Amino acid sequence: MATKEKLQCLKDFHKDILKPSPGKSPGTRPEDEAEGKHPQREKWSSKIDFVLSVAGGFIGLGNVWRFPYLCYKNGGGAFLIPYFIFLFGGGLPVFFLEVVIGQYTSQGGITCWEKICPLFTGIGYASMVIVSLLNVYYIIILAWAMYYLFHSFQTDLPWAHCNHSWNTPNCMEDTMRKNKSMWITLGTTNTTNYTSPVIEFWERNVLSLSSGINHPGALKWDLALCLLLVWLICFFCIWKGVKSTGKVVYITATFPFIMLLVLLVRGLTLPGAGAGIKFYLYPDISRLEDPQVWIDAGTQIFFSYAICLGAMTSLGSYNKYKYNSYRDCMLLGCLNSGTSFVSGFAIFSILGFMAQEQGVDIADVAESGPGLAFIAYPKAVTMMPLPTFWSILFFIMLLLLGLDSQFVEVEGQITSLVDLYPSFLRKHREIFIALVCCASYLLGLTMVTEGGMYVFQLFDYYAASGVCLLWVAFFECVTIAWVYGADNFYNGIEDMIGYRPGPWMKYSWAVVTPVLCVGCFIFSLVKYQPLTYNKVYVYPDWAIGLGWGLALSSMVCIPLVFLISLCQARGSLSVRFKYLLTPREPNRWAVEHEGALPYNSSSTVNGVLMKPTHIIVETMM
Repeated sequence: MATKEKLQCLKDFHKDILKPSPGKSPGTRPEDEAEGKHPQREKWSSKIDFVLSVAGGFIGLGNVWRFPYLCYKNGGGAFLIPYFIFLFGGGLPVFFLEVVIGQYTSQGGITCWEKICPLFTGIGYASMVIVSLLNVYYIIILAWAMYYLFHSFQTDLPWAHCNHSWNTPNCMEDTMRKNKSMWITLGTTNTTNYTSPVIEFWERNVLSLSSGINHPGALKWDLALCLLLVWLICFFCIWKGVKSTGKVVYITATFPFIMLLVLLVRGLTLPGAGAGIKFYLYPDISRLEDPQVWIDAGTQIFFSYAICLGAMTSLGSYNKYKYNSYRDCMLLGCLNSGTSFVSGFAIFSILGFMAQEQGVDIADVAESGPGLAFIAYPKAVTMMPLPTFWSILFFIMLLLLGLDSQFVEVEGQITSLVDLYPSFLRKHREIFIALVCCASYLLGLTMVTEGGMYVFQLFDYYAASGVCLLWVAFFECVTIAWVYGADNFYNGIEDMIGYRPGPWMKYSWAVVTPVLCVGCFIFSLVKYQPLTYNKVYVYPDWAIGLGWGLALSSMVCIPLVFLISLCQARGSLSVRFKYLLTPREPNRWAVEHEGALPYNSSSTVNGVLMKPTHIIVETMM
């Protein structure tokens, strides 16, 4: 090809990166398609797009409804000790590892491991299975929140009173429970026979809960329509790739913080707030002797940082090669954990107010998960002035917190799959996203039936459990630290960001994180309890078996791909291992237009970079 033609190709490349051709996926170059090359990868429009996308992806419902409850349950302020040990020994190192692998290879969650260490490509497939299952059931929570939001636009909230068709004769409004004279009139002092209208609205109207997983019942069409609406919103947030995702997160990642601040201020001004906050943080050092406290700390870190799902790798793959991701990952880590801590003040100040209004202990109203979002908090707003306003505000915050986590995870799933077959799928990205969303929606319909809650809990307890995440994190760290080489990886990081991070990252990947993962993994299995619903309903054996099947479907990917890769390679066993343990060259074309030569451990002699075999032409066009 003549020099003039080469320069014209470079011009076309820059033009297509800045403004994709009509009808083409962002970053696609017609010259590459004509020459049979992979379409070029799109990049974030600005640094803030990446920061907000990651913030929206891993700051979600778990920060608001899981961390505060775990903190109170596991010793209050004492819980922060195991929490920070797992944060600095596992959470931050693995989070940065996943982001920087994506940036270094410019690949999604599966193909990045093909370049780092082909023998352990199963890590990517394991993450893909976990995130695919997660995307099916996580969005059900958003469908419930959407349903509550629609019912919040009423003067009298439907879960505040007992005069509806779904209520039973045992229903009693929560504000009446302090009225001792009423109990005398009824001739009883036993409140256990009475139920709250909030619980009856949740179980008898929203869920129409059946007797068990063996009785799925009819499809709840109102919830099915809410689920469809949420999936449509998710689709239009990501259908144009990171160019659209990077802009949507300006709203979905920032607005929940504003609402959380408003709820925090309101909560702190309520009577009883001080007692709730004391209950939240009062330290009980003796709880640290319980292994379950350490398991809860470890799993909370892995859940809240959205690691081992491939999503952070996919987001990092859209960074420019010379982007300083280390600095921003540390800042994002502070934002994540800080949000969890502050959310506890917002939640427990309101729970303290609710306990005072009902005349009960805070322990009786403290909930986590759906119990907090759809029972405890809706009950609290009925006792506050302007209940409609606070209900709308809370469920909008809940929707936005979950929505950006959902579409970022779906974006990570799509990116990983598209990178497997880029020449075909990048040209039909919108259609492929629509097919994935439709398939996930159809699977999710099993969770909006009358027995759907039991299916949802089964997925939540097993499909993306802490055991699965710990398994994947262990192999990620071992592969980078001991197979690829922590020093080699540090050299690559230095080539990208211009300096070497502190040694604690390297030591964490090599020793600390694997030890924490193994310890937490073993204790999780030892302390395993079969799944129950509401501590009453016991799942049948076939359902427990199905749950373990969901868990093993991801975990088995790593050894299975390991064996398949060995069988497909040629030569003696030693030759096969040597070939499959050798890193593949990163996407050189994707970084050379920045004037940078990507580091490759196989191109070094005694730790010194070899002279490049060709000249890199940098243009200012």
